[in-house]
Amino acid sequence: MDTLEVALGARSYPIHIGAGLIGDRELVGKTITAEQVLIVTDTTVAPLYLDALQRSLAERTCRTHVLAEGEQHKTLATLAEIVDTLVAENFHRDACIVALGGGVVGDIAGFTAACYQRGIDFVQVPTTLLAQVDSSVGGKTAVNHPRAKNMIGAFYQPTAVIADIGTLTTLPPRELAAGLAEVVKYGLILDAKFFGWLEDHVEALLALDADALGHVVRRSCELKAMIVAEDERERGRRALLNLGHTFGHALESLGGYGRWLHGEAVAIGTVLAACTSVELGKLTVSDAERIEALLDRFGLPTRANGLSERAILEAMAIDKKATAAGLNLVLLDAIGTGIIEAAPPDELLLSVLADLAAN
Repeated sequence: MDTLEVALGARSYPIHIGAGLIGDRELVGKTITAEQVLIVTDTTVAPLYLDALQRSLAERTCRTHVLAEGEQHKTLATLAEIVDTLVAENFHRDACIVALGGGVVGDIAGFTAACYQRGIDFVQVPTTLLAQVDSSVGGKTAVNHPRAKNMIGAFYQPTAVIADIGTLTTLPPRELAAGLAEVVKYGLILDAKFFGWLEDHVEALLALDADALGHVVRRSCELKAMIVAEDERERGRRALLNLGHTFGHALESLGGYGRWLHGEAVAIGTVLAACTSVELGKLTVSDAERIEALLDRFGLPTRANGLSERAILEAMAIDKKATAAGLNLVLLDAIGTGIIEAAPPDELLLSVLADLAAN
């Protein structure tokens, strides 16, 4: 087992990475110390890992709340249902919510923890690659608004992350690929050497090689922990982690939170960001081609056929990262060097969108 730390002073917490951690009673017992525990999971993950986690918490007052699977259920109404369970079971302020699942479960469980009695502990136990490398780390919690993703939420850090890479062996190929989109992001914005490593290990990752998966989870968490420690509330450099996300979130909302998985929308958004960078003279055409080729090799979409470029631009305008001064985008100066720039003129964006997202 590897253990990293997200260094946030009094809010610092460990990220434990390894295989078989959900069933490690000693680790789980030391990590989750509350007497009252509510496990929030979903209908896909519960049959696979809920029993093992419950056995590791056998001496606690442990309850479960099982959500319907899917981004379309990440709503205020679902949050209210979890709060109903907490109230019905008389959970106190020293209780703990454990998020067992992917990014949707982690986001909504974390936001519930932030809200319930003005804040109770929560622990992330991510079971998808996307959650292990990205959404479980950093304290972003939220639910969706029908018109914009993650519009209602809070920065609220977990007390620990337990990333059991053994769970990745049960991921459908589409979910695995969605997580790899976020992994590629780290190489693009911060670590060109890591991007090159990914190009050389596509087959191993798609074959669920344990060493390769362990490496991408650890390196992604190292990079994200570094950024979060510098800029917890996204006032500056942390915005680099949004590469592809402003485009991607617009696609998700226009697709009704069902057409694309989050990582798939981010993959399309990353290609759009790369092409925008090329149009602005910041990124070479050959680097943009490398980016699209790697995403394609991982089985990810790189086009959003059938959408209006004007509708995408309008959806981007209400992204939560917009300010009174306008919309910022994360673009690329080179592979390994992300930059935060004011959005270019609408005419340029519409041209890129027309070429890549509306055909």
